[in-house]
This record gives sequence, C-alpha cells and structure tokens, in this order.
Amino acid sequence: MFEETRSYLEKLGLPGSDLWDLPTSGATFSDGAHFRIEVPTINTADAAAALVKRAEELGIQINRITETYGMFRHTRDEIKDYVAIAKGHGAELVMATGPRATYDTSATVLSPQGVRISYRLRGVEQLVRAIEDIKRGVELGVRGFLIYDEGMLWVVTQMRKDGELPSDVFFKVSAHCGHSNPAAFRILAEMGADSINPVRDLQLPMIAALRAAISTPIDCHTDNPPASGGFIRTYEAPEIARLASPVHLKTGNSVLAGHGQMLTAENARRMAEQASLVLEMVNRYYPEGKQSGKQ
Repeated sequence: MFEETRSYLEKLGLPGSDLWDLPTSGATFSDGAHFRIEVPTINTADAAAALVKRAEELGIQINRITETYGMFRHTRDEIKDYVAIAKGHGAELVMATGPRATYDTSATVLSPQGVRISYRLRGVEQLVRAIEDIKRGVELGVRGFLIYDEGMLWVVTQMRKDGELPSDVFFKVSAHCGHSNPAAFRILAEMGADSINPVRDLQLPMIAALRAAISTPIDCHTDNPPASGGFIRTYEAPEIARLASPVHLKTGNSVLAGHGQMLTAENARRMAEQASLVLEMVNRYYPEGKQSGKQ
C-alpha cells in the first residue's frame, strides 16, 4: 500500500516505513560505545551533587546531566558549581537556554492551543536574549546547551561555524519541540543538532526509523513522570540501545510529578537508582552493548 510515496521517501534517503524488523544499528559514538546514560531535570546544583554521589556509591557512570529550569534562573556561582560537579564525575553538562515562551508575557502558551508553541521563542528579542544566555553559559564554563527552537538552532550553528561561539559547544534539541519522524530528524541534523530528543512515546519500530535517517545521536526517554504519561520502559531499554545506537538513554524522571520542577537531594538519589535499574537491564539483555566511560 502507498508504494509510490514510500519509494519516493526512499529516494530521499528516508525509510519508506517504520522498521518493524528492528534492525541493529551498528553505529556508535566516537569512542565506540553504543549508549550513554543521561539524567534530565537536574535543576539545582545541590541535586547534581546528590545525583553523582549516589551514582558513585552504586558504581555507575552518569554520562550526561541535563538542567531544564533555565540558565538565566541560576546565579553565576551556581552555574560554576554545576560545571565543577559534572567535570568531577566525568559527565557532560547540558543547560537549558531561556527565556522561553513559558517565561514570556504572552498568555497564549497557557491556553489550550499553547501546547503547540512548546518552549519556542517569540520575536527577535527573545532570540537575542536566548543567544545571550548561551554566551553567559560559555563564559562560565558550560559547553552543552538545550535548544527549544529550530530557528535558534540554525542561528547558533552558524555562530559556531563563524567562530562567534566556541567550536566545542554542542546543541541538544529538546523533546519539547515535538519532533517524531525521520524527515524532521533529517532537517534538525542538517541544521547542526548534535543530539536530538524525540517525543517520549515512540514505539521501537519508529525509533529504528529515526536511526535509519540520521547518524546524529538520539536521546530516548526510558521513563517519564505522570505529567508526560508516566510510562516506564526499563525492559525496553536494551532494545532501544541496540536499535538506536548511538543513543542517550534518558532516565530518572519517573521519580518526579512533572518536568521542570525543582528537586530535593532525595529525588536526585532516587534518579540515580533508576539509572542503575536501566543499566542492569541493558547489561543483562544486551551484553554486547558498550556504555561510554567518563567524558
């Protein structure tokens, strides 16, 4: 069915269907690893410290710590603390750019239709301020930035090419952008995304189709808070690692009620424990899979 359309997608280098045979990716990170562990919503430096302390007690490596509250909500000293904590554990640090639609003066984002806006930027001034947010982060030692707007991704990629931003900065596209098909992922990769987070509820054949379209690392949630559906995919994590490699397995958010909230140290410890469960399952059911070490 729909063979002409499927054939044309294949001419574009895209899969003609979701990949129901769930092929092994075969691709890896530059260090030869298949997967990395990412813990998102680490929204205070104290929580970051508690997270890595518990991870080290459990004997596990967190490869990426992601803050989602917004860099401009943190003091310079706290951002420096984030950088030091991540570096001490050997983890990448990704911090959220802002201001975003939810922090702006528009009431639209709070309306039933506002969910379609996501966290995208409104007007030139928000774009300028978000770029300034990245410059501030760079000044304080941050090199990974969470991007919520495709236009901003294009601009900061150009800035990196032109030397306006350091060559070692990297850009992660948030799940809040709502991308969920191979064509959208191809566009984001061509625009300079260094890793891309699809929506959280994609089935395994859909994730495999994303991998067939790009070589860029994909960031897949293995569990979610109730506000995002509450599903926990711990037993699917080995398959996600196999078919989506190179992939960041995002874990720990099931501890929380919703995204963007502030954490206690106990929340962070429990997130490390959830990460240990994901690692247990990947090591048990996909022993060929290799995790990156310290970054």
